[in-house]
Amino acid sequence: MTTTEITAGETAEPIRGLRGLIRRRPMLSFFLLANALSWLAWVPYILSRNGVGVWDFRFPEVLGTSQLLGVLPGAYLGPIASALLVTAVADGRAGLRRWIGRMWRWRVRWHWYAITLLGVPVTMLAAGYAFSGGEVHAPSMLALAAYVPGLLIQMITTGLAEEPGWRDFALPRLQRRFGPLAGSMVLGPLWAVWHLPLFLTEWGRWPHAHWSLPVAFAVFCIAFNVVMTWVFNRTGESLPLAMLLHVSVNNFATIMWSEMFPTIDPDLAMTAMASGAVVTCLLVLVGTRGRLGYRG
Repeated sequence: MTTTEITAGETAEPIRGLRGLIRRRPMLSFFLLANALSWLAWVPYILSRNGVGVWDFRFPEVLGTSQLLGVLPGAYLGPIASALLVTAVADGRAGLRRWIGRMWRWRVRWHWYAITLLGVPVTMLAAGYAFSGGEVHAPSMLALAAYVPGLLIQMITTGLAEEPGWRDFALPRLQRRFGPLAGSMVLGPLWAVWHLPLFLTEWGRWPHAHWSLPVAFAVFCIAFNVVMTWVFNRTGESLPLAMLLHVSVNNFATIMWSEMFPTIDPDLAMTAMASGAVVTCLLVLVGTRGRLGYRG
């Protein structure tokens, strides 16, 4: 018997405990759980010689980086696991079907693939050109050969770990409650905060990074999140396109940026990327009149 079928004289019993809290506050539950799980899993990496150095251990490098073993477990344990749990408790099977369904929406118009795959490199090239004073170097053949494989790896790692939580779970709920722009303005800072402990590790260039690096990163997250909201909405809530947009930035920054703009300091590089994201965000806001392709 559902709550709408309660007969006269009967009262609905509220669901208590942790399950009841999750059902009443799914968004709060998701953000708290995502941060707690990720941050807890990142503690060994932060304490290791890859971080603040309290623990005399260095994480092994895989594919030239320690982040796959140090960062990825916490990334998988946070947003995607939290979204799965909260969706199952709060929305049941119907909610899980919607959540999973957005993960398989590959069939979108071809020009959105072009915008995603080409728009990110073009924007980052323009930002790098401006901040380097026009000094651009051609990438090596090795970097060109690694670009597409790197994109595929990033889809499986960064994209799959983060986007089922931030864009698939959180964004639709925030847009329904606050609208597309305000919802994006809520999600952007929360997305940035989730990354903050990583600035105490090699991921955030600890201990050599300038204090402005996390600030520029937060600005990037807030502005770029608006662009991601627009792409997500205009592609019929396609999570693969949101993932592709996200990892295109990571992939270009990892493989191409230092080769094409070797004169730009790593801290300044984040400022350049944030500036490119802000300009793109403003163009999207003007072009969509703040609606970001949202249809309700």
